[in-house]
Amino acid sequence: MATIADVAQAAGVSTSTVSYVLSGRRPISPATRARVEASIAELGYRPTPGHGRWPAGIPTCWPWPPAAQRHQRPVIMQFVTSVVTAARSYDHDVLLLTNDEGTAGLERVAGSAMVDALIVMDIESDDARIPVLRRLRQPAVLIGLPNRPGGISCVDLDFAAAGYTAVAHLAEHGHRSVGLIGPSPAVYQRGTSYATRFLAGFTDAVGEFGLASASHPCEPTFDGALVCLNRIDAELPGVSALVVHNEAALSPLLGILRSSGRRVPEDVSVVAICPKTSPSDSRSG
Repeated sequence: MATIADVAQAAGVSTSTVSYVLSGRRPISPATRARVEASIAELGYRPTPGHGRWPAGIPTCWPWPPAAQRHQRPVIMQFVTSVVTAARSYDHDVLLLTNDEGTAGLERVAGSAMVDALIVMDIESDDARIPVLRRLRQPAVLIGLPNRPGGISCVDLDFAAAGYTAVAHLAEHGHRSVGLIGPSPAVYQRGTSYATRFLAGFTDAVGEFGLASASHPCEPTFDGALVCLNRIDAELPGVSALVVHNEAALSPLLGILRSSGRRVPEDVSVVAICPKTSPSDSRSG
């Protein structure tokens, strides 16, 4: 059976370089990485956790968003930081994979015994990775809730309850018309679980409380927030409350409201679903 030393010799590098290529713990030049990966494939090398210099690791499939969704990066990094911090407390390393690798990436790292377990993010309602995860020998946890988790453990905010609670809060304050400024169109098009569940909760509450409503996706830019608000205003003249499920759109939206002479919360109430912001940017009524 090939060893890490055999791979290093064939690739003309040190064993530590092979280890870094496998673990991703240090940047390696594309040319060197290609030589090492070619040697691994040629020799049929199958690393095992704890072998040589390479410690056991827990990988998380880290969804580095395409250009249309880069506004989600701060939120994603909060999850990644928490995962890495928790893993280090148990003396584990974390191998980060991007969504670009899809199911092939999961099968590759699991089949090569590179990891002990998997944490999977950016879950879609009908996520193609679920059947693959169920076949793997390693345990998995999803940060998100698909329609059919298939017995896999899931950790997530109850977004349906969040959407419902936001509307209920506004209804209790006497509002009769509510607009939803949702995530970008790409998020809905991908069937991302948190977005569809939040919209479902929002819709259920609107129906239960008998409110007039309008909901639109919103590009995470000033122009996107302006277009979205204009659409809501056209459908709900005099709308008195807004629910914002788009962290990046919140600041532009508040600026647009101020510039148009609408005071928050005196003229329009705003409830935002996002990490805590400064007091001046977080208002409702």
